[in-house]
Amino acid sequence: MQASPTKPKKRTKMTMAERLNTLRAGVLGSNDGILTVVGVLFSVAVATTNQFTIFIAGLSDLLACAFSMASGEYASVSSQKDTERAAVAQESELLKTQPDQEAAIVRDYYVSRGVTQQTAQEITDELMTKNPLGTLARIKYDLELGHYMNPWNAAFSSLIAASTGGIFPLFAMTFSPVSIQWPMTILAVTLSVALTGYLSAKLGDGLTKTAIIRNVIVGLITMFIHYRVGLLL
Repeated sequence: MQASPTKPKKRTKMTMAERLNTLRAGVLGSNDGILTVVGVLFSVAVATTNQFTIFIAGLSDLLACAFSMASGEYASVSSQKDTERAAVAQESELLKTQPDQEAAIVRDYYVSRGVTQQTAQEITDELMTKNPLGTLARIKYDLELGHYMNPWNAAFSSLIAASTGGIFPLFAMTFSPVSIQWPMTILAVTLSVALTGYLSAKLGDGLTKTAIIRNVIVGLITMFIHYRVGLLL
């Protein structure tokens, strides 16, 4: 059976996978922003009591972390997008060179899900006539034509989230009264990483309690390590 691949439809709104990818970048960026900024704040605050110095060090790290996270997400998602495009291009060639084998993959897909051979063949004939490339991209790679991961969305999400996350420990340490700045910072970090743990578990269908506990433990360890580092300065 010979079927000419159809052109991808014009891009419309974002798919759920694209939204989740953007949210994932934001949650990870926020968590990194919190931990890297509080790490610098603790190291510097132990070494000096000058509030302006502490603030500038934290702010500098916040900006560096935000742009670093954004560039990393852009590079990572760009590679993923290139892989997705390459997979679709390969399927387009396979449709030209071995259409029968590609149709068999579609038929077997529906048979494996409990559809009878006859009904599966009828579905396959219809799909491979109307939209062969889109059908194979969805079945083999769980991709929707025209809806590739957007590296810019991930980068901006990470940039904003890392900046926002880093603000919590920065403000707690530099704008709280000096007498309570340490407990206020520890509290701000603990609550912040607990929230990012909860969100990451929800987005990844993981165990929320485990994610929260893990994030809080990592946050406390991060603060302890950098506190000890500051004592050595």
